[in-house]
Formats: sequence, C-alpha cells, structure tokens
Amino acid sequence: MKRFIRLLALMSAVVVALAACQKAAGPQIQVEDAWGRPSPKVATAGAFYMTLRNTGNEDDALIGASSDACGTVELHESFKTAEGAMGMRPVEGGKIVIPAGQTVELKMGGLHIMCIDKKVDFTPGTKVKLVLHFEKSGDMPIEVEIRQPK
Repeated sequence: MKRFIRLLALMSAVVVALAACQKAAGPQIQVEDAWGRPSPKVATAGAFYMTLRNTGNEDDALIGASSDACGTVELHESFKTAEGAMGMRPVEGGKIVIPAGQTVELKMGGLHIMCIDKKVDFTPGTKVKLVLHFEKSGDMPIEVEIRQPK
C-alpha cells in the first residue's frame, strides 16, 4: 500500500511538472517599460508609450484604454503626409493587434496611446494610473511614469 501511495504521488508530481512546462493556452500579455512624455500645463494632450509582449499561443488586441488623468483616451498612430509633414490619427480598425509570440512597441513617431483633455500635469516623476483594455485578456491596470525619453 505504501508503495502504491508513493507511486501515485510521483505520478502526480510528474503530471504537474509537465503541465507547468506547456505554453499557456490563449494570449499572455505582458506590459514593459510603460512611460509618458512630459508636457507643459497648457498642453491639453499627452502620450503614453510601452512595449506589449504576447507570450501566449493566441493573438490578442489592445482595443482601448482609460484613465482618470484623461478626459478621453485613444489609440493613435503617427504618419507622414505626402508633403512630408508628420500627423497623428486614430489607429485603423480601432485596435492594435499583438500576435501570439510577438512584441509590439508603442513609441514616439509610431503607435501610441493619446491622453486627451489631461486632468493632471505631466511633469517628470508623476505616476499615472492607466487601464489597458484587451480584446481577449480583458482589463489590465498599469502605472505609467512620466519621464524624459531615453
């Protein structure tokens, strides 16, 4: 009987170890280096940047964000006009796809999150609470530090 219990315990440990080694089903989103650019008090908008990493085996998409520090939050992309001027617009389709096993960088001059009608000053050292809304992973609260670009 003792031998059977030991064997059962060993088999259970092996099953648990094998399960831990398998890649998690669905998307697995990680947010890295979330920061915002300082902007003067008179500026009504600010921007947030970060790296979104999906270590899962299924695509996900950032479909929006919210913050008490902003009147409105939108997903934007920078673009260059035919005349060579830089512009900004909401992302096409209203979402940023994060493919399985890949990384998407939100950065200056590219994809970013816009804070429109700022309710706080974006001075270096300020921490802003932001909730990211993902299509499959749901809501993910993060903290964004306002700092100078690296």
